[in-house]
Amino acid sequence: MTGYRVSDVMTKQVVYLSAETTLDEAARVMKEADIGDVVVTDGASLAGLLTDRDIVVRAVAERSDPSATTIGSIITREVVMIEQHSTAGEAVALMRERNIRRVLVCDNERKLVGIVSLGDLAMQLDPSSALADISEASPNN
Repeated sequence: MTGYRVSDVMTKQVVYLSAETTLDEAARVMKEADIGDVVVTDGASLAGLLTDRDIVVRAVAERSDPSATTIGSIITREVVMIEQHSTAGEAVALMRERNIRRVLVCDNERKLVGIVSLGDLAMQLDPSSALADISEASPNN
């Protein structure tokens, strides 16, 4: 992973949804875009990140009504960011420290420019690894 920057491996196309979006609508958007996460906004502010796992673990397991439950009610509101020129190793260390699989990527003015996942990093490090295989098979890692 030496020499790789977060900007080299991140997903640049970010999908945004309002915190008021219902779970069923968010799931439909994620399926149609073939992605595993969306950035959640609250007005002009970043509210958090919704992942496919959030939908399963927080909503389905709690038997929430997907047409009445908003994504803002199930997301973790902590926004973890890394600067795009950080190294891939720094991204992995941050993920390990925070016990997360995805990090929002910002420029030097803290403007969101992408998302980097553990799978993105694994694909760059060793495309033949089991983690890379799993990541390639699942949407947006």
